[in-house]
Amino acid sequence: MPNFKARILGGCLVVALALFGCSEQAFEPFSTPALRANVLSPIDAQALSLANLLSFDVYVDRQTVHAAFVATPTGSKQPYIGYMHSEDGGLHWSQPSALSQQFSQPVEAKIGNDIQIAAAGDKLLVVWQTTGELPGMGPLLTIYSNDAGKTWQQGAKPTGSDADQSHHELLADSEGRFHAVWLDDRDENGYQGVRYARSSDVGKSWELAQTIDDSSCSCCWNRLAFGADGKLNVLYRDMKPRDMALAQTADGGASWQRLSTVGEFNWIFDGCPHNGGGLTVAGDGSLHSLVWTGAESQVGLYHMQSTDSGKSWTSPQRIGEAGAFHADIAFGAGRLVAVWDALGPEGSKVFVSESADNGGHWSAGKQLSSASGSATFPRIVATPTGLLAMWLEQTATGKQWSAAVLQ
Repeated sequence: MPNFKARILGGCLVVALALFGCSEQAFEPFSTPALRANVLSPIDAQALSLANLLSFDVYVDRQTVHAAFVATPTGSKQPYIGYMHSEDGGLHWSQPSALSQQFSQPVEAKIGNDIQIAAAGDKLLVVWQTTGELPGMGPLLTIYSNDAGKTWQQGAKPTGSDADQSHHELLADSEGRFHAVWLDDRDENGYQGVRYARSSDVGKSWELAQTIDDSSCSCCWNRLAFGADGKLNVLYRDMKPRDMALAQTADGGASWQRLSTVGEFNWIFDGCPHNGGGLTVAGDGSLHSLVWTGAESQVGLYHMQSTDSGKSWTSPQRIGEAGAFHADIAFGAGRLVAVWDALGPEGSKVFVSESADNGGHWSAGKQLSSASGSATFPRIVATPTGLLAMWLEQTATGKQWSAAVLQ
């Protein structure tokens, strides 16, 4: 539905902000000094002869920020797949390693259905969707490294199947095991389900393959996050209604339970908004989510928190202006930080807001992206030195990768 976002967001501009059961964004006079943004480009696209960024992911493990990305090289149809890392919170990056020179399989990764990376010490796992029998569809491909990215090998498919699998997400635990979720229609009933598998050997093999929810929205990303209690949570968009849902495992992935609806908007919609959510845990152990809904008279982006490990959530609190759409959230530098894109008169821009009281109040949204470009699909992660936001920005020279180090 290529015109869905424009149609919905256009309607957002005239939606009344007084919503039953939802609270308006409460702005606070920031007593904690606001974070400063150092905006930069993670890669020198011209030096690498790259024309357009297609997909990216960022992951923090210990002191290192890891990133994987897909881009189109100038004058070539074979996508460039790169890996790089930063030891100073994203200010400076290693020279990208061209993984596509070793792994030349077709790439279906695109923004919103992104390449994924996770790390546990020197162990790195990268996953992307490759092309199967039909264009635009295909199974997941895994590659792994046991030496911090110096060498790479191809791993096993999470299910051993060549069926269409997409919208995957990775997370490593403290024991060095890698957890993966994704969407597929293995039952061939016309709609996707949320699937899970775990690897104890960096993707060489997979175990505990199972279905978390056999019916979900077909094209919204998923988010994994560990709670303060060590339980693993996945935030995904359900099928009926099209509200966000939280499932949880308390036994390392052996069994899963759908725990709650994250924002009970009761959105009835026969389609896909191409929009997942954001999930993080704050310093006090509370879970925090950012979710978007297209429900009539409630269209917009909302923050919610849970103090009982995801069993229940506070009333939705609106974040950003009416056009806020794709979003992410992280806890770092002693505060919650939300990023989102919003469509306005001059195109889509990326904004940031902070909360020093666990989401009770938020600072007014501040634009991170440039005034001239059109920016979408922001991500944010906490780093040892602050936070790092990244997004896709359309410029005069193509689709570029932009970032902001927040300290």
